[in-house]
Amino acid sequence: MKIEDIKNIYDKLQEYDDKEICINGWVKSVRASKDFGFIDFTDGTCFKSAQIVFSKLDNFEQIAKLNAGSTIICKGKVKLTPQNKQPFEIVASDISVFCATDSEYPLQKKRHSVEFLREIAYLRPRANLFQAVFRIRSVAAMAIHEYFQGKGYLYVNTPLITTTDCEGSDQMFKVTTLNFNNLLKDKDGNVDMKQDLFGKQAYITGSGQLHGEAFALAFNKIYTFGPTFRTENSNTKTHANEFWMIEPEIAFCDLDGLMDIEEDMLKFIVKYVLEKCKQELEFLNTFVSNGLLDKLNKLLSSNFTRIDHKDVIDILKKADVKWEFEPVYGGDIAKEHEKYITEYFNGPVFVKNWPKDIKAYYMKLNEDGQTVAAVDLEVPGAGELMGGSQREENYDKILKRCKEMNVDTKAIDWYLNLRKFGSCIHSGFGMGFERLVMYLTGVENIRDVIPFPRTPQNCLY
Repeated sequence: MKIEDIKNIYDKLQEYDDKEICINGWVKSVRASKDFGFIDFTDGTCFKSAQIVFSKLDNFEQIAKLNAGSTIICKGKVKLTPQNKQPFEIVASDISVFCATDSEYPLQKKRHSVEFLREIAYLRPRANLFQAVFRIRSVAAMAIHEYFQGKGYLYVNTPLITTTDCEGSDQMFKVTTLNFNNLLKDKDGNVDMKQDLFGKQAYITGSGQLHGEAFALAFNKIYTFGPTFRTENSNTKTHANEFWMIEPEIAFCDLDGLMDIEEDMLKFIVKYVLEKCKQELEFLNTFVSNGLLDKLNKLLSSNFTRIDHKDVIDILKKADVKWEFEPVYGGDIAKEHEKYITEYFNGPVFVKNWPKDIKAYYMKLNEDGQTVAAVDLEVPGAGELMGGSQREENYDKILKRCKEMNVDTKAIDWYLNLRKFGSCIHSGFGMGFERLVMYLTGVENIRDVIPFPRTPQNCLY
């Protein structure tokens, strides 16, 4: 007999009425009396569970005593129950037990803290919270691909091992095959990197941007979507050492055009998830973040404010607020500033034209000589969600910036050559995928939107 999915039954109820089926999956809980019982059952194909009714089975006593997490195979008949909370139930004719858990199974039927669940990350996908979060993560990833593919972007897989320093080598993991117990030195007493596999210092990528730009200048518009690694020793709720990034790069696109794309993409993803994940979002709205649905729906109709960094600092300085971190014209803006500015404008805010001294060498220098054409998108309830810039397309200007910022131009000579070989105005941005999932789910800690989080002093499993 063909194995059926619970999701298909929910989607095509009338077709399954009174139909004999076979399902396999896991017990969430069992309630039993002397003569009959109920199993709350899931097969992992949808957020909703199904109810199995059992009685007069040869192994009734065994079934009645099953613990949560046990694996079963059930044959039975679908009965529609529109008058009940669940639209159908499955009346079992046979239930066989494939794997019965015992009292040591960590996920008993009670509420568990997210801290406890992080310690058993290999089991936490079975909890309702993580069922919702990781379904939304999956759907959001599909939305990203659908958006860019529908707009004619090329999907590029940029290298994970690189010799290119984009975010700063002090933030990148080093890759080597050298024997640390017997390091060979050169004549100057330094480690002889020529003996290493690649013959030079290599890193695990902190960004696919530079390689993405090379492809954008051949394919017009591209996007990357893959894992990224940083060595930041940070234990905040929004930082991890391994995460995923979406990084589009677009030729013949200036800063205004880039902001148009960022807004359009975010609204597309939010709308997509609202349509595809109604049950999951309703659960999260009730049990995790009250007001989540209102926040997401409001974003779809919001006007995204565009304002210069200098004008943001003006607003912050005039605010009747005692800041923990005083806003300064030449500096970054803190979380408390991000929150205030999105509340001030009652919606998402593009903060653009940042001081050049706190931004990267590849960003387009504005005519004032003091700022660069960079932009951060701040959203209500989450703060910074995306960061991007118009890239400097002039070879002499980017070379000068590199020298001013002590960037090793020999290591990125190929990247600088793009400014000589068919250069054009071009722009791009990066969005941390986990930051997006946090925004979509209302979950506050990045550790709870990554299947197996990698953070300082934590590399379990």
